[in-house]
Amino acid sequence: MVRIKHISMNDPLYSQEISLRTAVLLAPLGYTIEDYCNIAPGREEKCEHFVAITDHPSGEKVVGAATLFIDEDESTGKIQQVCVDKQLQGSGIGQKLMIAIEARGFGELGLSSLYCHAQLDAMSFYDKLGWSVEGHEFQEAGIAHRRMFISAPKPVEATDS
Repeated sequence: MVRIKHISMNDPLYSQEISLRTAVLLAPLGYTIEDYCNIAPGREEKCEHFVAITDHPSGEKVVGAATLFIDEDESTGKIQQVCVDKQLQGSGIGQKLMIAIEARGFGELGLSSLYCHAQLDAMSFYDKLGWSVEGHEFQEAGIAHRRMFISAPKPVEATDS
């Protein structure tokens, strides 16, 4: 069973998060976590970190990860570095991560919207979760992306019965 955990950089699971993000997202582009941190100084420390974990005989194992960066206006958040262990992609782990981040962003932090820079081949994943496309295609780290977003759910108004 997969559980989602909101962790800090001091959590023992953080090193596994970094290993997974490096293996799935950074290394294929020729980057290390140090390169990522140099490109966006201070961002890693400002992000909220979410991991998907499973129980393993050796302890908890990180099988998915994502980060949430709250913009300076404190009304929007950017979801970044979403990844799932390659052997488990398509099993619903990414969706669980996104649900947890949306719950945190909209329910606990009161954000008005969330956005991400989605690689073109990941757009259908976000589309299935109700996200919309905004703007034109652009290059980031040498890969084509589109900005995608989702707005906070509208409050349900009480009706007289």
